[in-house]
Amino acid sequence: MRPQALIIDDEPDILDLLLMTLENMGVDCRTAETIKQAHAALSEQLFDICLTDMRLPDGDGIDLVKMMQKKYPQIPVAVITAHGSMELAVLALKAGAFDFVSKPLKLKVLRDLVSTALKLSRKNEAVIDSQESARTTLLGKTPAIQDVQNKIAKLARSQAPVYISGESGTGKELVARLIHKQGARADSAFVAVNCGAIPSELVESEFFGHKKGAFTGAISDKQGLFQAANGGTLFLDEIADLPLAMQVKLLRALQEKSVRPVGGNEEISINVRVLSATHSNLAEKVKQGQFREDLFYRVNVIELHVPPLRDRVEDISLLSDHILQKLAESNEIQKVSLNKSAINALQKYSFPGNVRELENILERALTWLEGDVISVADLMLPEENRTDTVDVENKKSGLIQENDLESHLEDQERQLITQALESTRWNKTAAAKKLGITFRALRYKLKKLNLE
Repeated sequence: MRPQALIIDDEPDILDLLLMTLENMGVDCRTAETIKQAHAALSEQLFDICLTDMRLPDGDGIDLVKMMQKKYPQIPVAVITAHGSMELAVLALKAGAFDFVSKPLKLKVLRDLVSTALKLSRKNEAVIDSQESARTTLLGKTPAIQDVQNKIAKLARSQAPVYISGESGTGKELVARLIHKQGARADSAFVAVNCGAIPSELVESEFFGHKKGAFTGAISDKQGLFQAANGGTLFLDEIADLPLAMQVKLLRALQEKSVRPVGGNEEISINVRVLSATHSNLAEKVKQGQFREDLFYRVNVIELHVPPLRDRVEDISLLSDHILQKLAESNEIQKVSLNKSAINALQKYSFPGNVRELENILERALTWLEGDVISVADLMLPEENRTDTVDVENKKSGLIQENDLESHLEDQERQLITQALESTRWNKTAAAKKLGITFRALRYKLKKLNLE
């Protein structure tokens, strides 16, 4: 069965162009010139996509979007805005619009939008299945994390830019990947880039690509990140670190949906959904003049906050079990568990590094563990975050006091690692193998023990 589209516009020229474009794509169209006619059409048949003008004779396109979000949430609604009306486009996205296209209509942009929307409609059941399987990836049963899971499912059905906020280590990139995975772009590329890791003089080339000879060292044409993510999702991590000059060019690329490679003369249309994140307070950066206000409102159409681990204490046991299972599989060893006192200690720890720090703590404990049960002492939590549980357990088992224990264990680690490195002539890969730990674990310990 051919896809069905509802087109709502009172301009004959725009209607003709939309009809011609969609019918050439194999889409059957029904038209309406007013909101009243649109209501009648929606009550009579099912549609796979809806395209509506923002200004209609008997109402506002945003009101129509809000109504459809309540009554027909399964239908992707795209709005048609006047040239330069980015504020209206952003309002429509906030109201639940799937995407927007600006007049004068660019046929390539229009076709990309329709293709993405139809893909979402056709894969509706597959998307739902993906949502259910992806929920288990973002582990947690607390209300805070379940709220994030529910919002991910809703945001996956939109093309609106999403700003993911949260502290370092909370899992912002995982959230971005789940939004991509559950949406219509799941079969296309997910490209993640750390904006703070690119030298300022290379940022434009990395994002937009360059032509051969554009600058010294440009020995061939190079594809940029936007082109690499075309049809898929581009995740801009630590977007607050972008230089101001690049922020202007990024804003233009997002508004025009096109990029120009360095040294190039022609614009290249792009079909990319942009998700961004930072651990910084982006609104504060705007006040300080370090981040453009217009770009802030463009990338922050919808904000999704990922809670810190200390706000979801009840999830720590579940997360720990999952992490230990993964570590056991990757190291090909039998899975270990945490005793009750160790779980209690983790639940009372503040976790400034969030889930990433929990992973490091458990990996460190597993590295030196003798047996199959991790105790409080094995966790080696920082002294200032230890709890009364530690003291009780130490007294019961006759262990040495905290300060002595930490120092004693570090001395043992330093001695064993130094011996392994010396015996392998400081070949870190060979030393890690000799110690029976991962290369990553060895690097962590070298830094911690000042052996680098």
